[in-house]
Amino acid sequence: MNGTIGRLLLQRLGLGMLTLLIVSVVVFMITNLLPGDAAEESLGQAATPEAVAALRAQFGLDQPAPVRYLQWLGNLAGGDAGASVVNGMPVAELIGKRLPSSLVLAAATAAVSVPLALTLGILSAMYRGSLLDRTVNLAAVSVVSVPEFLIATLAVLVFAVKLRWLSALSHTADIDSLGAFLRAYAMPVFTLCCVIVAQMARMTRAAVSDQLDSPYVEMARLKGAGPVRIVLRHALPNAIGPIANAVALSLSYLLGGVLIVESIFNYPGIANLMIDAVTTRDIPLIQACAMIFCGAYLLLVMLADICAIVSNPRLRNQ
Repeated sequence: MNGTIGRLLLQRLGLGMLTLLIVSVVVFMITNLLPGDAAEESLGQAATPEAVAALRAQFGLDQPAPVRYLQWLGNLAGGDAGASVVNGMPVAELIGKRLPSSLVLAAATAAVSVPLALTLGILSAMYRGSLLDRTVNLAAVSVVSVPEFLIATLAVLVFAVKLRWLSALSHTADIDSLGAFLRAYAMPVFTLCCVIVAQMARMTRAAVSDQLDSPYVEMARLKGAGPVRIVLRHALPNAIGPIANAVALSLSYLLGGVLIVESIFNYPGIANLMIDAVTTRDIPLIQACAMIFCGAYLLLVMLADICAIVSNPRLRNQ
């Protein structure tokens, strides 16, 4: 790795850390703007003002916001996300029980969506203007226009209510076979894949099409290279950076779409945990979940930037 690529990678890393710090400020400010607080939620409407004030002092909610932010950030940097103000359990323990389920859902969605989207995007670019290309583009635009909650609702109505093939809820606790795994994850993965595949396929097509219009590809055609060889040997190696960005940006949709999907299918993941925390005004839990989502998004974008930098032939030759 030459010095230019090393400097660019260090700049991306530093920018990512600065962005994460700014995000932490925004997350802390937004969570503190939520109406009510955990003390009132825990004690209920019949609680006296003295009891609420005492519990707020116990949680540290009576301290100024800058002091609470610095304490929270310092503890978070040290690996301590605090304790839930609802049940007193460590936030790390609560998240640790749900995070593997969310990772499994994300991995299953990526395993299905990435190969499918890349294949459709590359084929659509290879045969631009054909029936395949028009069909893929029309289907992608149609699916992107439909919100994920509607896709999930229609999936429940068709596959769970009408056909009775699948359960309306994702029961992941009693999975003991491949068939049980497919039945539990079929509808959540299908819902998430719909928009992800559509977005990724369109961006992949654009990236490959841009390379296919390049002069070096025209020279390869004049030398008699076939369409498959042109794509695999010439276009794809130079489109790795844009395709990596397409994959990262499309997969980042998981961080937003999973909130709705886990809620509709009652999936026991970290997004559902965050929704419950918002309901109970469990600020430390909300903040930790939000930082995980933001950190995952920044990581995906940073990986896409790194792929684009490393795959750039002009930077490699400097």
